[in-house]
Amino acid sequence: MEAQARGLLETEPLQGRDEDTVASADFPSMLSEEEKEELKAELVQLEDEITTLRQVLSAKERRLVEIKQKLGMNLMNELKQNFSRSWHDVQTTTAYKKTHETLSHAGQKATAAFSNVGTAISKKFGDMRNSPTFKSFEERVETTVTSLKTKVGGTNHGGGSFEEVLSSTAQASAQSSAGAPRRAEGEELQC
Repeated sequence: MEAQARGLLETEPLQGRDEDTVASADFPSMLSEEEKEELKAELVQLEDEITTLRQVLSAKERRLVEIKQKLGMNLMNELKQNFSRSWHDVQTTTAYKKTHETLSHAGQKATAAFSNVGTAISKKFGDMRNSPTFKSFEERVETTVTSLKTKVGGTNHGGGSFEEVLSSTAQASAQSSAGAPRRAEGEELQC
């Protein structure tokens, strides 16, 4: 009897041959009418309980939605919170930290390289400005400007600023065009 009771209380899953035995058993013929009636009543009771539980669950889910709406928690907010949580989780991983450190280091090196390039370009411009070729070009421009001032503006040899030269050139141009015949649109000026 003890071996038989132990067999009924075993919690191990059925094995292949056990399933075949259960499938071939004719349970309805093994049960008395009274046992059948009890099982049918229990079946009806379980179905009623499941239906009730589904209704309770549905009511609780509706209440959950109402509370979330009152608290301002909607699907978009939940997605934002989930994304924030996930992003935080990603940031705390070792792989992210190592990648961040590597990219930060690379960024610092790139910044230093750009700074060095900028310094080199500035130095080259400085060297170029101090070169004899640039000095010669600068002198030629000054000579040309002085010559133009003399021709256009009269005897003012004071040099003046670039703005003054432009202003005097514009005035002289206006004076000469006032007395001169107008030229056609496609016609070029010849010096």
